[in-house]
Amino acid sequence: MDYKKIIKNFKGRKLLVIGDLILDHYIWGKVNRISPEAPVPVVEVSRESSLLGGAANVARNIVSLGGEASVIGMVGHDRAGEMLVSMLEAEGIALGGIFDADRPTTIKTRVIAHNQQVVRFDREDSTYVGGRLQRGIADYIADILGGFDAVVISDYKKGMISKKLVELIVRHALKRNLFIAVDPKVGHFDFYRGVSLITPNIAEASRGSGIEIIDDHTLQKAGRKLLRDLHLSAVLLTRGEDGMSLFMKDSTVHIPTVAQKVYDVTGAGDTVIAAFTLALAAGASMEEAAELSNHAAGIVVGVVGTAVATPAQILRSFR
Repeated sequence: MDYKKIIKNFKGRKLLVIGDLILDHYIWGKVNRISPEAPVPVVEVSRESSLLGGAANVARNIVSLGGEASVIGMVGHDRAGEMLVSMLEAEGIALGGIFDADRPTTIKTRVIAHNQQVVRFDREDSTYVGGRLQRGIADYIADILGGFDAVVISDYKKGMISKKLVELIVRHALKRNLFIAVDPKVGHFDFYRGVSLITPNIAEASRGSGIEIIDDHTLQKAGRKLLRDLHLSAVLLTRGEDGMSLFMKDSTVHIPTVAQKVYDVTGAGDTVIAAFTLALAAGASMEEAAELSNHAAGIVVGVVGTAVATPAQILRSFR
């Protein structure tokens, strides 16, 4: 397997990312005492930072790996929306598909003390987009889909991804023989019928298949059921410290984890789907793409906060 050649071919590959745009906000500090007002830690704040999250982080991962990314999603008329657009622009991500929504930009705020997440609080409106805005998004996707090598649907269940929208994407992508990868959410599994690949974790695969995964037998049953019921080409099931399992029509491949240290799994799923889809667009087989995404994930979980992997880091990881 010539991973160096595959990674070199990342350059020039164009991926379209459709999904929920999120601003990841971090408050960093330290804890030295418990509050006298309630049995909670007092965080002494030292700094704050913001990073791209959700579908925006998938696009950031694609660009970090050497590919080209365009995003389709929504932001609100607020400071967070302005920040998100500015950060996407700074990363060289195409912005033509960002729509103004009559709702606040989704923000996830995480309080981190001593490299541990203390609490997270979310500001969002996750009602489904409809009406004129939905029609505008659908028309835009239909118009531009032909200019890409693959599509990633990043579903964070924040109102962007509906069954109707996925059906439209599948219909237009099939005409162009485009690969569609989906980072799924529980409650939406019936939306994904006919896409190429989904990348659930153990909990999502258990609930999506209706089979509780407790051992290798139930793992196989759940993976095969998702593959069959949703008419997929593959299921890439991420298993934490147990690595990944790639289910294809004629075979199953288990890939052990390569992570040396796990500090933070935030955004690891974004890295997996970005690396897998980009590798496939660059000429990799399904198994090679899974191996590459496994190494990319092993890099980002070793960093606190939403992180990305680079081609040089992945090549070092293989060595």
